[in-house]
Amino acid sequence: MVLSPTRPNQIVYRWPEPVLTPEDPLECHGVVDDVVFPTGIDRRDDLGKPDRFDIYYGMADDRIGVARLDMPERLPLGEIEAPSIATMGAPAR
Repeated sequence: MVLSPTRPNQIVYRWPEPVLTPEDPLECHGVVDDVVFPTGIDRRDDLGKPDRFDIYYGMADDRIGVARLDMPERLPLGEIEAPSIATMGAPAR
């Protein structure tokens, strides 16, 4: 999903399908089978490619993997989420 640069608790775009899905044997077999979850993202300006990102993710709750994402010039049609608890912000702690 893409968040608003001025209001990061607001979702402005949501990809219509999952970007990461468990396919590799190391993603499908481990402590928790058939699960992947992103844990961090790194914009690769050091490569001279500001539209390239490395996404670090958990693999079957057993290992850490890295996936590369090249952002397209234009995003395909997606969904804009209606306000919900996730987009309205949580109470201050």
